Amino acid sequence: MDILPIGEATRRLRADRELLLTRVEGRGEEELTAEYRVDSGPLGDFCASLHDLVAHVLMWDEINLAVLSEAAAGRAHWSLDARWETPDAGRILNRAGVEAGREIPSELLLHRLGAVHDAVLAEFGRIEPSGAALAQRVWTVPGRPAYWHAAIHLGRLPEASS
Repeated sequence: MDILPIGEATRRLRADRELLLTRVEGRGEEELTAEYRVDSGPLGDFCASLHDLVAHVLMWDEINLAVLSEAAAGRAHWSLDARWETPDAGRILNRAGVEAGREIPSELLLHRLGAVHDAVLAEFGRIEPSGAALAQRVWTVPGRPAYWHAAIHLGRLPEASS
């Protein structure tokens, strides 16, 4: 697998979040929590609404941001331990992240998504070339092109992505 330049990674992350924000924009709490079918990923994902999808994407962005922050400090994040890198552990994290997100009002969840996205982009601005492989590893849904997440679940993955 070729490692994408950080500029392309950043472009994809921005485009992915824009797809998600466009889908939720202007919808109230009732619409966001109403039943909404999204495409499941390889680990199920447990999303039954747009609110759930926001919680799911947000959880993984928070984990992945912590991976990069820990790496910058010379430490390995817990999620990189082999015990967490199994399909069962991934399903548990997906289910727990979505369920926890259901307890948060959509307005606050979307605020948190924006803050985390800004932090991710800032962290990407500091990534050394040697850190690009780790970033790509954690921001790749298994079997899918790197740096796309919401687009996969919304069925909007760009055809030209590799």
